[in-house]
Amino acid sequence: MAKKPSHDNIVKLPDRRVMEGLMSQMQGSALDQALQEAQELVYQAWETDDPVERIELAEEALTISPDCADAWVLLAEESAETLGQAIEYYRKGMEAGERALGEKTFEQDKGHFWGILETRPYMRARFGLADCLWEKGDREAAIEHYRQMLELNPNDNQGVRHILLGCLLEEKRHDEADALLATYADDPSAVWCYSKVLLAYRREGDSEHSRAYRKAAMEQNRFVPAYLAGRRKLPKYPPDYIGIGDKNEAIAYVFDNRKAWRDTPGAIPWLLRAAN
Repeated sequence: MAKKPSHDNIVKLPDRRVMEGLMSQMQGSALDQALQEAQELVYQAWETDDPVERIELAEEALTISPDCADAWVLLAEESAETLGQAIEYYRKGMEAGERALGEKTFEQDKGHFWGILETRPYMRARFGLADCLWEKGDREAAIEHYRQMLELNPNDNQGVRHILLGCLLEEKRHDEADALLATYADDPSAVWCYSKVLLAYRREGDSEHSRAYRKAAMEQNRFVPAYLAGRRKLPKYPPDYIGIGDKNEAIAYVFDNRKAWRDTPGAIPWLLRAAN
């Protein structure tokens, strides 16, 4: 599995997950003692720049508590050598999270997961599993994981809806894509704007309706057409951070959605006509 290279001349931004360790210290934790000790080791792993040390800390965490979902996530991200191994780690992480949280949490807290700190390792593991299943070609299973994650956490702090929408369009499940677009109608992202364009073009071709969506999308992010058409070269890896309307957002969008556009005859040249 391809991993991002590290370069000494690049400023390494702190892992945002480290902040959860600080939050846990301030708020206290509902985890049992062994699991809390294991989780602290994972927070420590995320703070170190040494990849070998990170893996060692994750493995140590699992000797303390095999229910430490984030330790499995870290191994999936940094230790897995194959897609199958990553899937195994993520699945173990999801199962660990289920054990740690218990059935009662899934019943009582459904609808506002992620707002509860202890649910986040489980959600990370499930997101990673869904991504890998999609990459493997097990698309129905991946889509179902994404759907269930949105049911657990409709606020969608992880951006699951963006990935799910791209999957639905790639699979040409247009009615389901419509429903998802409607559920998050206020989403201002390039994903939402350009997905509306693609849906309209697939259904109507060059129409007043599709041109209106195209105009709105290009006002939202003018960089997408050039990256879709290959006029701007994509980097090897998608960006870690994006801003609404910027080049990084366009790059991230194209990484996840180019196949759906390329599978739609005439769509990219039609989009480019408005960009020229």
